[in-house]
Parts: sequence; structure tokens; C-alpha cells
Amino acid sequence: MANHGEDTPGELRGGRIILRDKRPTDAENDYRWRSDPELARLDAAIPLTMSFERYLKLFEDQMKYPTPGSHHYSIETLDGTFIGNCMYYDLDTVNREAELGIVIGDRDYWSDGYGYDAVTTLLHHMFTIRNLKRVYLHTLEWNDRAQKSFSKSGFNAVRPVRRMAHDFILMDVLRDDWFATCEERLAARFKDSSPNSPPCQTTAD
Repeated sequence: MANHGEDTPGELRGGRIILRDKRPTDAENDYRWRSDPELARLDAAIPLTMSFERYLKLFEDQMKYPTPGSHHYSIETLDGTFIGNCMYYDLDTVNREAELGIVIGDRDYWSDGYGYDAVTTLLHHMFTIRNLKRVYLHTLEWNDRAQKSFSKSGFNAVRPVRRMAHDFILMDVLRDDWFATCEERLAARFKDSSPNSPPCQTTAD
């Protein structure tokens, strides 16, 4: 198994989680989470009502033909438990920015730092490997818990946004600002101070 911070093809390793490519075996949990009214409410979405068979077909199609400008990862604990999803989408290669999304579907892993670690791990990849300048997201205005977690990961509130009949807060983090506090953030993620922890280095503009 890879050491802390050592990424392998198809996966990004954090302090407590691994972001890996989606697998067909993820479909059952994904379907259950997307059908859950509480989780759907947190995502400003409508719970799924289609059959699992129909969903599985869509899931398999998405794996074969992924949406351009996006990448969906499954969140696993270090012992291999699948607990949620983290992704980027709407990648803009001209302005070098993309939107980030996350859901921790397994309630046993709420409020325990797993979401924070997943977001920080993906941001590290997006700023160092993808060489983006800005990452942004939309979180529901009333979801204070999510906003506090995103702020801890480096995001700042930009402005209120109204869309899809919901009130959101647009938050973003700029590459230069993120690197300014990168060492402190990595120290919190990789408490063992492993020599294989990812360096806080920038790539050429």
C-alpha cells in the first residue's frame, strides 16, 4: 500500500482517506445515497425515484463516457470503506478553474474530518498537478456546518447566489492563497510527518 501522500494511478491519497476512480461496485451505495431525502436536501437535489436497474445503466454509461471537464472520485477510508464521493466539474482550461463538489454518504463518518481531508486532498491535486488558479463551489446558505468545513480547507465566501430556487453561498479558493497556508494544512493532514507527504510546491504558470 502507498505511503501517506504517495499517489498511484487512479487514486489520490490523503491523511485519512483515498480518492480513487469510480468502480461498478460503487453503484449500490451511490444509488442508496442519492435516494436518501436528507442527503438530497443537503445537495439541493430531488431524491432518486427510478429503479436501481435504470440507475445502474446510467451509472455504467457515465463510467464508459465521462462528462468532459470533470472527474468523479470515490472516497475510501484507509481501511477500504467506501464512504462518499468527491469530484470536480466544469473545468475551464482557459481561465484555469473548476467547481468542486463532495458528499459523505455514510453517516458514521460525518463530523469526523473525512470530508475536510477529501477536499484538501483534491485541492492539492488541482493546484499542483492540474495547475489551476481557482477552485470554487456552491453551498446552501443555511448549511453552516459545510461552510465551516470549506473555510477550514481554504475557501472564502464570495457572494450569495440564487439558482434552482435555492439560496447558495459561492465560495472559492485561489491557488496563491492556498499555497500560502499549505504547509500548515499538510501538517494537520499528515501528522506522522512522513517524508512521502506531498510537498507544497507550485508548478510553472
